[in-house]
Amino acid sequence: MDFLQIFTLVTGVIYIVLEIRQKNFMWVVGIATSLAGMWVFFRQGLYASFGLNTYYFITAFIGLWQWRRNKTALSETSSVGHDTIVLNRLSWKTVMISAVVTVIGVVALSWGMDCLHDSGLLAENPMSLLDSAVAVLSAVATWWLVKSYREQWWLWIVADAMSVTLCAMQGMWWMAALYVIYIVSAFYGLLHWKKRGVYLDD
Repeated sequence: MDFLQIFTLVTGVIYIVLEIRQKNFMWVVGIATSLAGMWVFFRQGLYASFGLNTYYFITAFIGLWQWRRNKTALSETSSVGHDTIVLNRLSWKTVMISAVVTVIGVVALSWGMDCLHDSGLLAENPMSLLDSAVAVLSAVATWWLVKSYREQWWLWIVADAMSVTLCAMQGMWWMAALYVIYIVSAFYGLLHWKKRGVYLDD
């Protein structure tokens, strides 16, 4: 377990560096990180976080395709520098839909895990509500990342702060350390994307 947590920490740091620089190889690293995370969280009984890492695994393939497509689209209309961050504009409609999905998702996921525990199908999740909140908010943030919305960094800051609490309370110190690094990196990423970002519709 410690080995996998350390592996997830190392690959997670590589992932966030590549994310800040918007490098497609990030998604490849994400596949390895999410597989390790799936095992760690499942063994710990944090099933929402296990499901989240499964979601990460799937969206990594979508993100790889989407980012490559965005770069191609921008290069056809303007010159793309080596450090250019390709962005899409976040609409209020997307914000509202994401908010509704987050609230409903957290309630439904927490309730569902409690029901499965009561029926004997799952071991007890010691922090089902917080686990669910982290999972759903991170799922929304990942989708915003796939779509290259600059505002995705704010969602990660909140989700990562909750993840630090979740992991620390479960004694998962290597994972907690990873999420602390994620928080610091998210603030830097927000500034970097603001400075280097170019919108597709400009």
